Amino acid sequence: MSEAAWEPGTATAIGSMPGADPLEAARTVVGELPGLMPFPELPARGVGADLIGRTAGMLVGDLAVEVVPSGYRVAGRPGHDQQRAVDLLRWDLDAVEQAAAEAGAPRVVKVQAAGPWTLAAGIELMRGHRVLTDHGALRDFTESLTEGLTEHAAQVSARTGARVVVQLDEPSLPAVLNGRIPTPSGYGTVPAVPAPDAQRRLAEVIERLTATTGSPVVVHCCARRPPVALLRRAGAGAIALDATGLGEVTGEFADELGEAWEEGTTLFLGLVPSLERETTLRQVAQPAFDLAARLGFSRRTLAERSVPTPTCGFAGASPAWARRAIGLTRDLASMFADEAEG
Repeated sequence: MSEAAWEPGTATAIGSMPGADPLEAARTVVGELPGLMPFPELPARGVGADLIGRTAGMLVGDLAVEVVPSGYRVAGRPGHDQQRAVDLLRWDLDAVEQAAAEAGAPRVVKVQAAGPWTLAAGIELMRGHRVLTDHGALRDFTESLTEGLTEHAAQVSARTGARVVVQLDEPSLPAVLNGRIPTPSGYGTVPAVPAPDAQRRLAEVIERLTATTGSPVVVHCCARRPPVALLRRAGAGAIALDATGLGEVTGEFADELGEAWEEGTTLFLGLVPSLERETTLRQVAQPAFDLAARLGFSRRTLAERSVPTPTCGFAGASPAWARRAIGLTRDLASMFADEAEG
């Protein structure tokens, strides 16, 4: 595992921001989260700015996608939809470079993209099946994603002068493992992918990204029961999860979380509401304190091996709440450090 790119007391956000102004979003995250700045995503802009479309804009080689009524589908050649995703990403990169020039370069930038399984589950082949079901297509998309993310990370580093961390968003992974991905027709589901196969492919991507960036890879999965053991064995340096939605952490799941923490995997703990809600700093911190106590770890471990985040992205939030939530997240990181000293 590569050396951690973040220090104790660091806070960050998941990635998506409200609105459609890339410069405003970039100025917010550069100014508020310079220790581990999430590269801002603006899904309110529509096609090409959502998770799958944005990631498709990073693909290299001959792979291209287009929008059809059921979602994204493999295209014979790049068209308007693919070009829109590429353009949006370029404009975002320009905005981040400008914001960094104005406010000073962030120490670390975290770039986000769909992981290989979520990407393969979210795109159809021309003949109407998911990329997920075709071993050749799955291999091609995985390789293109890895190369594209490597190039994107290098561009971000060159433009900002910052170290870059990659976050793979895998919200669909539990459904892939459990056979709950619907077919494009909606009348059936795609067969489950065996856990060893899922782990092996994810490990290939993580290993290459870790080697090329020199930084640990974060894997984000906000499911109620994220596959923590699989992600740890695949080489994730950090696992991002919604700490408020885990329910009662007992049994095998508690063992998975405890082993991950014991072996040095950082937990990005989603604690601050991503949508506006009346709350206090102590209230949003309590699930983290409870989790550490449940797993038998001290508050020093919590401070050293966790990074507080919002529970999810800010796509549905107001700009005012996004700024307030980011402030709370920074305050959480300081609270964890203070509690550890106490």
